[in-house]
Amino acid sequence: MTATPPPPALTPSQTVGPYLSLGLTWPDGPDVVPAGTPGAITVGGTVTDGDAAAVADALIETWQSDPAGRFDHPDDPRGAVSHPGFRGFGRVPTDDDGRWAVRTLLPGALPGQAPHIDVSVFARGLLDRVVTRIYFPGFAEANATDPLLAVVPEERRHTLLAVPDGPDRYRFDIRLRGAGETVFLQL
Repeated sequence: MTATPPPPALTPSQTVGPYLSLGLTWPDGPDVVPAGTPGAITVGGTVTDGDAAAVADALIETWQSDPAGRFDHPDDPRGAVSHPGFRGFGRVPTDDDGRWAVRTLLPGALPGQAPHIDVSVFARGLLDRVVTRIYFPGFAEANATDPLLAVVPEERRHTLLAVPDGPDRYRFDIRLRGAGETVFLQL
């Protein structure tokens, strides 16, 4: 009589990361425009989890148009970007307190859309990125007719709106879960 071999051991459960800063960041990642660019602004905030604790090992990516509504991409039908040095893409890890920031320009409106910055968040425990948008005050008419903002319940729209935070600065906090959770888009 032969013995039945034991079943194979299961692979232990693991969360994703915190490996985002290994090879994914670069020194000028937060610089969508170079230092000294006229009209440059800083957009940043804090990433928090469902317990309102800072997420110290998240990675934030931003993608946006320049102030003329053009992307730094050869397939943009509107033509080349209007600002030298503008690359449209930023990537920055959060610090030990969950803070992040990029230096950029206010985006321009896209056809049928209010000016906005697309944001992807990668973090420990997320199997895939979450995506949101940053809209800005000062574009009330465009924001009022933006098709995405129109489908977001009014009581949650504030989670997509940056808040002035000093000269040439905007604050945009990202809450991953819980009360006040940022509105995330289903792609």
